[in-house]
Amino acid sequence: MNQINRVAIVGGTHGNEFTGAYLIQKFAQFPDLITRQSFETVTLLANPNAFAAGRRYVEKDLNRCFLKQDLQDPTLRSYEELQAKSIQNTLASNRDKQADFILDLHSSTANMGLTIILVNSHPLNLRLAAYLSQINPLVKVYRCSFKSIEENPFVNSLCELGFAIEVGPIAQGLLKAKLFQQTEELVYAVLDYLERFNQGGIPSTKETLILYDHLSVVDYPKKPDGTIFGMIHPELQDKDYQALNPGDPIFITLDNKIIFYEGASTVWPIFINEAAYYEKGIAMCFTQRQQINI
Repeated sequence: MNQINRVAIVGGTHGNEFTGAYLIQKFAQFPDLITRQSFETVTLLANPNAFAAGRRYVEKDLNRCFLKQDLQDPTLRSYEELQAKSIQNTLASNRDKQADFILDLHSSTANMGLTIILVNSHPLNLRLAAYLSQINPLVKVYRCSFKSIEENPFVNSLCELGFAIEVGPIAQGLLKAKLFQQTEELVYAVLDYLERFNQGGIPSTKETLILYDHLSVVDYPKKPDGTIFGMIHPELQDKDYQALNPGDPIFITLDNKIIFYEGASTVWPIFINEAAYYEKGIAMCFTQRQQINI
C-alpha cells in the first residue's frame, strides 16, 4: 500500500452503541474535523433502522453478516444481511469508491477501556496500533485474527487495513461524554497518522507492542436446558485485561457456590460480562498477553 485514498469511518454497526453512531452524526455535521488533504474521509451509519429503534440489531447481528459466502448468497434476505451487502457495495465493490482503510466504532458494557481490535496482522495496522498505545497508555490492543478473510464476519473483513475501536464500560443506549471524547481523539489520531503515512513521514513508534491474543470464549454456568445458574464472581467483575490465575474465582452460582478457574496457565480475560454476549453464550473471552516486535 503506497497511498491511502479513501478512509471510511463506520458507526452504529450495533444500533444501541451510541458513541460511534453519534460521532458519525457529528462528523457529518462538521466534516472539516475529519478532512485531511491526502485522502477522502467518508462516514457511514451502518445500521440506521436498529439505531432508530435503540436496539443492537433488527433481525440479525450486523457485525456477523460479512462472511464472504454470506455476502455472495442471494437467498439471505434479512434486514441486516441486505444491509451488509449494501455496505459491501459502498465500501468494497466499486474500485473508484473502495475504502482503503475502515475504522469501525463500537462500545461495550464491559470494562474494556480504550481497545483496538485487530482482525489481521498487517504491518500498517500493527504500527498504527503501537502508535496509538504509545501516545495514549490507556489503549489496549486485542488481536482476534482469522485464518483467512473468508472466515471474518465483521465489517473490517471488507478491507485489509483498519480495525475496530471498542470503548467501555458504558450501558447500551446512552452517551458518556468522557468515552465519547476519548474515542473522538483516537479517530483524529488515526487520521493524522494516515495523513503522515501518505506524506512519507510515519511517526516513530516503539519497536515492541503488547498484544492480547484471542484464545477462547467461556460460557456461563448453565443447566442442561440452557438456563444460567451462575454469574461473574465479584472479584473478577470489571477486571478486564487483568491476569486470571489457576485457582482464582471466576463464577458464583445462585446458591453461592464458587467456581474456580481450572486452566493450567494464566490468562487475561476481556469482555467480562458483556451484556450483548448473553445471547451468544459468552461470559468472557480469554486472551494471552504477549509482547511482539513490530
